[in-house]
Amino acid sequence: MKTILVIEDEQAIRSNIVRILHYGNFQVIEAGDGQAGVEAARSYLPDLIICDIMMPILDGYGVFRELSDDAETAIIPFIFLSAKADRSDMRQGMILGADDYLTKPFTSAELLQAITARLSKKASVTDPYVNEMKRTVANLSQVAYSDPLTNLPNRILLRHRLNELLRPLKQQRSSTLVAVFCINIRRFRDVNSLYGQSVGDMLLKAVGDRLTELAGSDRIVARLGGNEFCVVWADILVPEDVGVLAQTLIDKLQQPYELGDHTLNIRVNLGAALYPDHGETPDALLPRAETAEHWGQQQGSQGYQIYDPVMTQMDQDRRQLELDLQRAIAELEFELYYQPQVNLITGRLLGLEALLRWNHPTRGLLLPADFMAVAEDMGLMTPIGEWVLSTAVSQLKVWQNRSLATLKISINLSARQFKHTNLVHHITQVLQETQLDPTCLMLELTETSLMENIDDAVQTLTQLRDMGVGIAVDDFGTGYSSLSNLKRLPITLLKIDQSFVCRIIEDKQDAAITTAIIAMAQSLNLKVIAEGVETRNQLSFLKKHGCYAIQGYICSPPVPTEEVADCIERPTLLDTNV
Repeated sequence: MKTILVIEDEQAIRSNIVRILHYGNFQVIEAGDGQAGVEAARSYLPDLIICDIMMPILDGYGVFRELSDDAETAIIPFIFLSAKADRSDMRQGMILGADDYLTKPFTSAELLQAITARLSKKASVTDPYVNEMKRTVANLSQVAYSDPLTNLPNRILLRHRLNELLRPLKQQRSSTLVAVFCINIRRFRDVNSLYGQSVGDMLLKAVGDRLTELAGSDRIVARLGGNEFCVVWADILVPEDVGVLAQTLIDKLQQPYELGDHTLNIRVNLGAALYPDHGETPDALLPRAETAEHWGQQQGSQGYQIYDPVMTQMDQDRRQLELDLQRAIAELEFELYYQPQVNLITGRLLGLEALLRWNHPTRGLLLPADFMAVAEDMGLMTPIGEWVLSTAVSQLKVWQNRSLATLKISINLSARQFKHTNLVHHITQVLQETQLDPTCLMLELTETSLMENIDDAVQTLTQLRDMGVGIAVDDFGTGYSSLSNLKRLPITLLKIDQSFVCRIIEDKQDAAITTAIIAMAQSLNLKVIAEGVETRNQLSFLKKHGCYAIQGYICSPPVPTEEVADCIERPTLLDTNV
């Protein structure tokens, strides 16, 4: 219903106009003088104004001028009324900008026709703009509250809908459980790296579609951002159902995806928080579900995790560690320790493995196991690895220039660093800057990192081998690699993981595995280094079966830079008479 403001000082005329307008199905506001009319127009913003010209205090022309100076009231259609039929009066009103002019007396039909004409004209001008504004607002709402890639609700809309879901449950003190599941696609960065962002986007859409299909229309599915999704399941009767639902979601998501020319198999981490056990608001439940999911990632666990208060402290510790890591890189809080590698026949030093340490300002000296998983998740492995490479090679060149020895330096490369397109260029640059003989550099990679994409690995390793750089397979036997693939790799050396070495005397299976690794390496003309050797019995076993070299506490623990010279200058580091 349209609203019309009538400004008329004569009560009888005003009442007559009001009756006509009510008959025309309009809502009416009355004002008995010009000043009251201005205030009413500003307060109510009517759809149209009918105003008498001849009034005390403020006449109709004055009312029009004041309303024309206000942006909100200037666009309201304005019809003048007057008992004077002089053309000059009509012209003055039109010059000011009035929309129409009626002379008294006028019929009901004349008044309603004038009003209808003015409102229709206004609508023809303003409706296209109003419709465009509505479309713009709708588009902005779509952007603000939904994920543009998957069209799922985003975190903002999820929080709103979850709040709407929980409000009646809290009011009714319902015993119904609500589960908030947060889901993370593991190693999603690798999908983008190996197949390109377009395939990564297709995977995210497919995951969203599967969650929506499984959850149905009665539950909330949202994309929290990146590779994280959320499902809210409201109609849970007993806590035991949460685990069943969680595993159902995992099983559904981990089925193969056919994306264009690619078939992808993924793994997910899932964390769950329950209303009311773990919180009664979105601001409590969402972070706790995410905490449970993050905790599962950190532990490397398969399947799902249900929130436990202990996880909150662990999550806070992790977040603090992330901040500390960023500071550590900026302020160079890292240093390298070096562990000797010793020839098992002569007992002499062959080389050194560079091992990363972090001098944390409050926690002391930290080993890689304390922080490298977090660094991996933060995408910091490449800059840290490049620092290790540059520092270790430069330091080896310093020792060589002092004529201490011609040694090899072994440096670990992470899977992410190995796949970096700039790897070969960076190694070439470091060798050129330090003038180190490439044959003095040994790069260590795990089986898993080499087997992720065997063709690319062969290509990269061939480039490094042609430069003269040696390649070692670290922690051999803990991953999965076929002999046919191993033969394709231009590698120099195998390193037997210490998990086998530490039990070769007590465990027949570990002894058999170690013996087999040494025999296989010899058949492929590869050398073998055993890690983690601590006892004379282990030393005797390895020497008997033809192991080339060892490293471990029986020779020396990892030592800081200033203690390496002592190791280099000693004739032997090991009595090999066993």
